[in-house]
Amino acid sequence: MAQVNEAFLDNIMQKIIRKKNVYSAVLCVESGDGHFSWTGAAGGMQAGSRYFIASVTKLYVTAVVMRLIEEQKLALNDKIAAYLPVEFMDGLHLLGGKDYSNEITIRHLISNTSGLPDYFFHKQPDGKTAAATLLDGADESWHLEKTVATVKTLKPNFPPGKKRKAAYSDTNYQLLGKIIETVTGKTIGDVFREYLFDELGLTDTYTFSDASDKSPALFYYRSKKLWIPKYMESVTTEGGIVSTAQECMRFLKAFFDGRFFPKEHIEEMKDWKWILPPPGLFLFGVGLEKLWTPRIISPFKPIREVLGFWGQTGSFAWHNPETDLYFTGTTNQIDGSGHAAAGSAIFKIIKNTL
Repeated sequence: MAQVNEAFLDNIMQKIIRKKNVYSAVLCVESGDGHFSWTGAAGGMQAGSRYFIASVTKLYVTAVVMRLIEEQKLALNDKIAAYLPVEFMDGLHLLGGKDYSNEITIRHLISNTSGLPDYFFHKQPDGKTAAATLLDGADESWHLEKTVATVKTLKPNFPPGKKRKAAYSDTNYQLLGKIIETVTGKTIGDVFREYLFDELGLTDTYTFSDASDKSPALFYYRSKKLWIPKYMESVTTEGGIVSTAQECMRFLKAFFDGRFFPKEHIEEMKDWKWILPPPGLFLFGVGLEKLWTPRIISPFKPIREVLGFWGQTGSFAWHNPETDLYFTGTTNQIDGSGHAAAGSAIFKIIKNTL
């Protein structure tokens, strides 16, 4: 860690905040052994600020699913029809005149290989997307029933489990949330709290369920502040967790250290398939993402693996096994510039440690 010191990281932090449209950011960096820990913040955030971790929430879902598998309460190859209401399954995945709905498995959902369209970015029959409406500031709830009804009007991307195919879909994780609730007999918020938050002693981490709660940092779409509490409280499983960089770090390290499931299963989760934007080019496995690290980033010391998850709001949780470094934080920017700034910072830190 000799080349990664506070002065170096302070400089990295300033470069993040100077990126166009990044108005607030926090970055936490820790070594696996805990001997090095640093948290910096800039703009409208402090080191301990709460923020929406957005789709980083899906990594928490992965931890729950893998733990339920260890408890033999479900299996990756289980058909989702065994856990979901008939009215959800009827016509859920119709493609080319064939109904593939009853072929979808939990593995397909958690690996984004179900072929189900993403209700958030997929164009609806009127040519609009849910994302466009929300980014315009029109706050609305997207509960599961609404998502299922919408998805049934959209064309699936491909048959479930088609070879080498994957398509990022928030629909998959909304359905996973319902399955988790069915298996446990508890709300997804209670499951997160009992299985993860209480287990790790997290006191600033919770599922967003009160539209009047103004404690999380605002996020932006370009130069526009967004406050969409109805939406955020309705999408718990796909992106509704609020946390801090330090508490997200505690979860991330526990995830890779085998706290929730045997860590040797991480290798089995590396069934990578390419995912195209948004927010950028990366690979998706079984409930786990991998950053694309082309040789040009570090030609003489290749960066082989950066594992974890992106969030749509510029949030992130990544681990580099080579250096045993962990990274958590956010840039609170949806348009992709925040992801670029955070990704660049992470790569620079890793390069200076190799």
